[in-house]
Amino acid sequence: MSGTELIQKYFPELSKKQITQFSELEELYADWNEQINVISRKDIDQLYERHVLHSLGIAKIISFADNTSLLDVGTGGGFPGIPLAILFPNCTFHCVDSIGKKIKVVNEIAQAIGLKNLTAEYGRAEKIKDKYDFVLSRAVTRMQPLINWVHGKTLKKNNNSLLNGILYLKGGDISDELAEVKRDYNVFNLSDHFSEEFFETKKVVWVKL
Repeated sequence: MSGTELIQKYFPELSKKQITQFSELEELYADWNEQINVISRKDIDQLYERHVLHSLGIAKIISFADNTSLLDVGTGGGFPGIPLAILFPNCTFHCVDSIGKKIKVVNEIAQAIGLKNLTAEYGRAEKIKDKYDFVLSRAVTRMQPLINWVHGKTLKKNNNSLLNGILYLKGGDISDELAEVKRDYNVFNLSDHFSEEFFETKKVVWVKL
């Protein structure tokens, strides 16, 4: 099964433009990864399962309403921001990372596939002045430090099925981390949505901000 076939297996309603954008990611990431290591060498052959589909796991938990604004903290090579920006063209995504060369890759790939709804910025989450509906992240740090970084960066008005807050992609046993969280949260298992072995321990954690 090709990478785009894997994505279409779980997201069959994609437009031709979206299918094209997803298909272009393989060559772009392979080329950029030769120059700037944004994906581990062992994972680059599993780009669609371990990075693209993993990012889209958030879309199995919530379908963002049009005009939802999202901040992707510690985006690395653009995950989960780029796949979600392809899937939700009527939402806006702002990706930040403290490593400038990774932001260069995000900007170059977004431009190459014609993503108009995503911007990327070199910097730290704590310095961001704007407010968003949701903060996204993928295994950047423990949950409580992330909550501290982005506290106060969400809008008060809610327009989605989940209240505004953090949507965090995590894996493995996170019980110790959850014990530190003194806010409302919910844990969603991606194994309920994806059959691949990789997703057996993968989760999306929603935390109210």
